[in-house]
Amino acid sequence: MNHTRTATVPIEPQFLSRTSPRAFTGKAVTRTQLEQIVEAARWAPSASNLQPWHFAYALHGDAHWKAFSTIPNEFNRRWCLNAGALIVLLSNPEASAGKHAFDTGCAWGFMALQAQALGLATHAMAGIDTEAARRVLQLPDHWTVQALVAVGQRGDATTLPPDLAEREVPSPRKPLVEILTAGPWTA
Repeated sequence: MNHTRTATVPIEPQFLSRTSPRAFTGKAVTRTQLEQIVEAARWAPSASNLQPWHFAYALHGDAHWKAFSTIPNEFNRRWCLNAGALIVLLSNPEASAGKHAFDTGCAWGFMALQAQALGLATHAMAGIDTEAARRVLQLPDHWTVQALVAVGQRGDATTLPPDLAEREVPSPRKPLVEILTAGPWTA
């Protein structure tokens, strides 16, 4: 199986090298690194500049880590608790009805690229217990839990359970011709 990523047309290398690994070393992310990652997200485009996002985090081993470890579902808990930080992505539909999830997703992308620039890896997951997240964060009703992101130093795939280790390769993407249409929908 070929695991090399190749762009159809030239793009910046950071887009091809960014992956979502599951193997992390367990070394805590520093607060400075976390702030740099979220600072990048802060500068993401936002409809009407409403910035409907918020990021709640725990650093590996800090006072919040145990509570945050209840947020991933059982499958994701097998690997993500070796991350250096867990970040819950939140959005506020009251701030930006209909656009809050879109804007927060863009902010997540900025986070992922900044983490990569710092030599860290990220893996966003929707496989979470949103009610656990709401309890842990004591979240007001008007906030929506979008995802949980594991951040940290990439670990060795051999530390993962075998079914996950075999998936620890860069994932392919659909060809450009399958996702780009000039004019009306043709699929």
